[in-house]
Amino acid sequence: MRWLSAAALALMPVAAQAQALSCALPDRIPVPRLEQPKRGEPVRKPKITGYLLAMSWSPQHCADVRNPKSARDAFQCSGENGRFGWVLHGLWPETDGPGYPQWCRPAKIVPKPVLRKHLCMTPSAQLLQHEWAKHGTCMSPHPAAYFRAAEILFRAVRFPDMKALAAKPQTAGSVRRAFAAANRGVTAPMVAVSVDRQGWLDEVRLCLGPRMKPARCKPFQAGAKDGRRVRVRPMAGS
Repeated sequence: MRWLSAAALALMPVAAQAQALSCALPDRIPVPRLEQPKRGEPVRKPKITGYLLAMSWSPQHCADVRNPKSARDAFQCSGENGRFGWVLHGLWPETDGPGYPQWCRPAKIVPKPVLRKHLCMTPSAQLLQHEWAKHGTCMSPHPAAYFRAAEILFRAVRFPDMKALAAKPQTAGSVRRAFAAANRGVTAPMVAVSVDRQGWLDEVRLCLGPRMKPARCKPFQAGAKDGRRVRVRPMAGS
């Protein structure tokens, strides 16, 4: 597919190798449930004019869950399968406004081999299913191709020293600059920062153009403003 070949070429010359994960796959992969639009959530199929690569800071996610050993969160948060830093939330097709494409075609259960291959990248079988159903179906009829494109892009990202960022107060602007400094060809306006209500960093999103190359974020994509104070939760044991 043309969009997949574009993904393969977009970031690879810019940066190589994402942060290494300590991840031990379980013997059995849980079977996710089918996902459909919630009541009142529309199917949208506008022209795709860009993409977002949404990456979550796992220590913050796990700090927010009620029970790190629950069936839903144990793989990512219990520590029994390893420690996670940056993980991929998803690869999202975008358009020129906030009404991004979603739920473009009915989605079957993602095949188990595809779940297993990408579970260390996105450590939740249900989230993988959700990303495929809501976003991936707008890009490809094949979940393996969609997740392969997401993996290529995610593995190409270099991450800044998160221990150093957690050691002192940050702003959304300083987080943007840290990501830009770590990735050749990426500038701060190409990086969106998401924080929770308490000011903790929870996601960073790389804005991509129609050929999946880094691009300046549109105003509705940019997230927290540069001056917003940001706290970074350190990884356990770091």
